[in-house]
Order: sequence, then structure tokens, then C-alpha cells
Amino acid sequence: MNPTFPPRLPRRSRRATWPRPASPAALVLSLIAVLLGLSPAPAQAASLQEITGFGSNPGNLRMFQYVPDNLPSGAPLVVALHGCTQSASDYYGHSGWPKYADMYGFALVFPQTSSSNNLSSCFNWYQPSDYTRDRGEALSIKQMVDHATSRYGSDAGRVYVTGLSAGGAMTSAMLAGYPDVFAGGAIGSGVPAGCATTLSSGLTCQYSGVNKTPQQWGDAVRSASGGWGGPWPRVAIWQGTADFTVNPSNATEERDQWTNVWGISQTPSSTRTLTGGTTQAVYNDLNGRPAVETFSVSGMGHGLAVNPGSGTDQCGSTGTYYLNYICSSYWTAKFWGLDTSGGLTERWRREAS
Repeated sequence: MNPTFPPRLPRRSRRATWPRPASPAALVLSLIAVLLGLSPAPAQAASLQEITGFGSNPGNLRMFQYVPDNLPSGAPLVVALHGCTQSASDYYGHSGWPKYADMYGFALVFPQTSSSNNLSSCFNWYQPSDYTRDRGEALSIKQMVDHATSRYGSDAGRVYVTGLSAGGAMTSAMLAGYPDVFAGGAIGSGVPAGCATTLSSGLTCQYSGVNKTPQQWGDAVRSASGGWGGPWPRVAIWQGTADFTVNPSNATEERDQWTNVWGISQTPSSTRTLTGGTTQAVYNDLNGRPAVETFSVSGMGHGLAVNPGSGTDQCGSTGTYYLNYICSSYWTAKFWGLDTSGGLTERWRREAS
């Protein structure tokens, strides 16, 4: 990802556009078609589409959606945040998330920022006016969630957020600011919530990392949450060991942050080796269920881990900041329980916590 996080430029005002109602002539033609028994044109297959008018949008973001055909109500919702210099369509095309939306049955929302907010099209994860609960970009993303859950009839107890680099850092902020909204998150090459309050401190977090105690990191989340007392989101942390854009020490600090929030040990309950030189460490909650997982990808630089192919555990396509090691979207979906229909849903997990 572009290693710089420039200050925001002045916002451009945007006005929501709405579809125009059908003309009287079009309505007459449709009625004639029905009376003659003519078949309507086939519905367009699911694709990435922009949604306007989703809220007041104080963060000046754009909302894109991918909804599988015939998605039933009560399905989960995943919000996916792109990295610097990227876009919603870029993340949609490379990350592999649409494959699992089709396979497991859930809706996707892709927020998008632009150079009018940040010169490198980064989410402003280091700027309090954008990452604080009910302000700026954070509120715009929350409004997208509200709009989507209402529009698709999504299960409000199974809403998740994930992102890469600046999108990963913004994922941290969203999990901390809205633990009442998100059942789980996945931070890809990001930084802990509350690490920065300015561009300068953001660069320190990014390149050097900031060492705090688990208690201090946990307090940052508790402070940002608006007084939330739990249950907390289940958090996956992805990091390449050869990342020179975001210091890998950030993954350790993120682990400390979320294990402290959960009130569990920083010593893993179990570890195992996955494909692509990936080490998975699992940190169970007090009931023995995974609350935090870390995925350390040996030799991987800065980017999202993908693994092109047709296998169930393969996904995505390679490109700039999309690196061929392991399908992170598959393992994240499994961690959240999206690969199961019925049975042990995340709503049950949260209520049982």
C-alpha cells in the first residue's frame, strides 16, 4: 500500500441520486406485456453495484454492494474496506469475497473513499474526526450497514467487517467504535485501534509500531466503544512477516488489544501450520470458543493473502497488494462461522458469551 497517509483535502459536496419513476408509456407497455403473457426480460445476474442515498454520509464515501441472487432474509452481512490507492471494484475483483458470498450466502458492502478525502485514497484511520464513533467516515460506514441490513433483511447479529492496510486500520477503528454492530472483524496488515490521533503519529504506528501493555490497548477499545460492556467482536489478525509498509509488530499489539478486551491470555490455546507458510494461533474465550485468531504469513510482504484456484479453500486473483500465499477470505469466513447454515450461528455465540 502507498506508505504515505496525507492529510485530507476539502470535501466535495455530493447529492444522492434516486431512480426516476417509470414513465406512463412504460407502465402501459408493461401492462400490455402482462396481458399478452409475454415473459419479462431475465433478471440481471448479481454484480457489483453502487448504492446512493444510504444516509447523511458525513465522511463523503461511496457505497457499493454485491448481493447473490435469491439471497434470503436473515443472511449475514460483510463489510470490506479497501487499502490505499485501491477501490471497491479492485477489492471486489481480487479479494475472493464474492466467491464465498455466493457459496455460503451473505451480502457484501464495499465502502469506497477517494482522493478528495485523502490524496492516496486511504481511509482516514488516524484522524479522530473520521474514526470516532458517530463521526465522519466511521458514521458513513455505519450508515451503510444500517441501510444494507434494512434493504436485504440481513441478520443484525451477524454483521462483520474486514479490510487491508488503511482499510485494516479502519477495521480496527470500526470494531472499537461499534462493537454493538459487528459480531466479528478481520484486520489485514493494519494497526491497533487508538494507536494514532494525527498523521505524524499514524506514520509512527505504521512504520515502527507502538508498544503498549495489553491493558492500555484494551482500554483504548473500551473508551472508544461508548460504554459497551460486551459481548465483544471475534477478531482475526492477518500479517505478513516481510511487510515493510506496516511493521509486523502491529499484529502482536492487535492480539494484545483484543485478548485483553476479551479478558483472556496472550498465550495461544492452540497453533497449527496452514498452507502458504501460514501459522494460525487461536485464543479461546472462557467458554473454550475461538475469540481471537492470528495468521502470520511467512515471507509475505504488504498485501492481502489470496490463493487463486477452484478449490473451496482457494480464492481471489493476484495483483498489486494481492499476494499468492493462502486464501485469507476463506479462513476468515470459517472463523466467523459463515461456512455453516443454521447450527452454531454467530448470534448464538454472542448471546452465549
